[in-house]
Amino acid sequence: MGLKPELVDFLQMRSESGLPEVWQAPVATIRKNLENRAVASGEPEKIFEVIHRYIPGPTSDLPIRIYRPIKGAVLPALVFFHGGGWVIGNMDGFEPTVRSLSNKGKFVVVQVQYQKAPEHPFPTPFNDCYATLEWVVNHAQELSIDPESIGVGGDSAGGNLASAVALKARDTKLIPLAFQLLIYPCNDSEMNYDSAYNNGTGYGLSTQAMKWFWQQYLAKKSDAKNPYAVPASAKDFSGLAPAIITTAEFDPLLDDGYIYAEMLRKSGVKTIYREYQGVIHGYFTLAGITPEAEVLHQYVADEINALLNR
Repeated sequence: MGLKPELVDFLQMRSESGLPEVWQAPVATIRKNLENRAVASGEPEKIFEVIHRYIPGPTSDLPIRIYRPIKGAVLPALVFFHGGGWVIGNMDGFEPTVRSLSNKGKFVVVQVQYQKAPEHPFPTPFNDCYATLEWVVNHAQELSIDPESIGVGGDSAGGNLASAVALKARDTKLIPLAFQLLIYPCNDSEMNYDSAYNNGTGYGLSTQAMKWFWQQYLAKKSDAKNPYAVPASAKDFSGLAPAIITTAEFDPLLDDGYIYAEMLRKSGVKTIYREYQGVIHGYFTLAGITPEAEVLHQYVADEINALLNR
C-alpha cells in the first residue's frame, strides 16, 4: 500500500518549511527548530499524576517524570527512553505519547532526560538510561511499582538505548526484565540493508541523517563493536527480556528492526514483531497528524499487558 494521505501532506509541509537538514546547521539550531512539536504530537491526555524530580546519574543529576494512570495500586512500569538520534528530543516532545501509553496500559511510565551527543556521546546517554532503570528498580516499593513487572522501551535512538539497557540488565543480573519495547530501533550502525536504500530519502528521516546521528553518538571507532552502543554487534542474545518490536513501512530503519527481531528469535528470545503499513519513521509521536499513532499506542499497551499476563 502507499503512504497514508495525512503523512503525504505532513511530509510536503516539512519539505516546504525550508528548515536545514541535521548536518547543515549547528546542533543548537537543529534542536531549536524541533522544539515546537505540540501540533504534531497531539494534545496531552489527562492522567492521574505526573511527578517531576531529579535522580543522581553517573555524571549529572537527571530529570525524570513519573506518570501514574490510577491512584493507589501497585502497577507494572515502563522505563522509557525517547528518540531523537541521541542528539535532539526531550521529555516535553514525548509528553503526549507517554501519557497515552500509561493511560492505555494502566502502568507507570518513567521518562528520563538523558544527556545528549555530540556534547555527551556514548557511553553517557546509555549510562544515564541504565542508571534510571537501576533507580526505578531500587525504589520500586516507594513508587508502588511491581518489581517483577518492570520493562524498558523507546523509539528510534530510544529503542537503541532500551536494547542496550536490556543487554546490560541481563549481563549484570540487575533484575529479570519483564519486557523490552523497541519502536523502529536503530541497532545496526552499518545500515547495509535494503530499506536504507529503498527508503533513504523522501520519508522524513533520511539515511544520510541517520548516519550523521551515528557519527555524533559513536565518538570512537571501537564503539561500533560495543554492544551497549550498537546492540546488533552483540555476540549473545540469549536470556534477554521478551521483545515487542514494531517498524514502519516507509522508514530507512525498517530492516534494522526486522533483522534485530530475527536475531532475538534465533537466540530463543520471545519476540513479537509487527510492521505497520503506510507509515513513516517517527509516527509513534505524530498523534496530532495521524490516527495511526494511537493505534500503535494501544497495540503496544496491549502487548505489554499480554506479556505481563494482565
